[in-house]
Amino acid sequence: MANLDTVASKQFSDALLNWFDHHGRKDLPWQKNISAYRVWVSEIMLQQTQVKTVIPYFEKFIARFPDVTSLASAKEDDVLHYWSGLGYYSRARNLHKSAKQICQLFNAELPNTVEALISLPGIGRSTAGAIAAIAFHQHNAILDGNVKRVLARYYAVDGWPGKSTVANTLWELAEALTPKQRVADYTQAIMDLGATLCTRSRPSCPECPMQRDCQAFQQDRVAHYPGKKPKKVIPIKTTAMYVVVNQQGHLLLQKRPATGVWASLWSLPEDPQQLSGLGLCHTATEQGAMTVALNQVKQWTNNGDIGVTLRHTFSHFHLDISPRYYRVKTPSRIMEAKQWLWFNPAEPAKVGIAAPVKKLIDQLVK
Repeated sequence: MANLDTVASKQFSDALLNWFDHHGRKDLPWQKNISAYRVWVSEIMLQQTQVKTVIPYFEKFIARFPDVTSLASAKEDDVLHYWSGLGYYSRARNLHKSAKQICQLFNAELPNTVEALISLPGIGRSTAGAIAAIAFHQHNAILDGNVKRVLARYYAVDGWPGKSTVANTLWELAEALTPKQRVADYTQAIMDLGATLCTRSRPSCPECPMQRDCQAFQQDRVAHYPGKKPKKVIPIKTTAMYVVVNQQGHLLLQKRPATGVWASLWSLPEDPQQLSGLGLCHTATEQGAMTVALNQVKQWTNNGDIGVTLRHTFSHFHLDISPRYYRVKTPSRIMEAKQWLWFNPAEPAKVGIAAPVKKLIDQLVK
């Protein structure tokens, strides 16, 4: 299928570039003052995340870390703080690790070859291709989620793109169609087409410049492509999180281990044994005092559980979180250390906090 003749490839790229010239997005933050660093940060943020979500995070991140040197020299907590809420935190940790490697191995300049880019943490084949094409104008194909959808529909490629045989077919098509001229514009154009017209649901086929030769459209089977991932039953896990408040109304946070779920982020404690000796209480009077301190008006039960469950969904499982609220009745014997932090919601420290924990804290201090 990927043995496309030159005429067919040129017709595809010409039609796409003509549409991009008239309708493509050209004012996104990372398209201004283009640099390899800005392209790299944007491409990492855009992995599994929509443009409209990324824009404010990108602007704040670049304002705090304007170049690879500033990112490499930053503390991990600071990097995670500016990533908080964007999700998939391994991206931030890999970005930080890569910045250090770039400073050590590449004289603080992002490498300009796909091979060197792939050697950096968090950069795969498609991301490396996008950076090389957009930042360095090199002839490299990309295959992100948007491009997979465009090509799967245009050529009616059956099967789930996560399957290696399907992915290989799509890569062959992507490489055959990528032009040698205007490669940066083409790369942006095909991503834009997938993000704005050839969307996952409710695609705007009447406005699509590729409609005439799109096999999925001609077959009236656009919704069939790309193939769906085989469904699995998503398991549900449960945990209790302990909202411990001191006499100043500060919340006790614990730093997560360097590996695993929410690695290196700050979260609420989950192990009651680690809280022994704190002087926790949950009598009616003290519950009332805590309610006032947190502006809470929810119903308390005898064990600190307010009967509210917060669900957070990961890629492979649901996590049901039951918050349990306690107030320290005497001055805390826990001193702040590497793994503990008394967090003041009124003047929040700039640290990375797990998304559901941040949501819970925001609800508490409304």
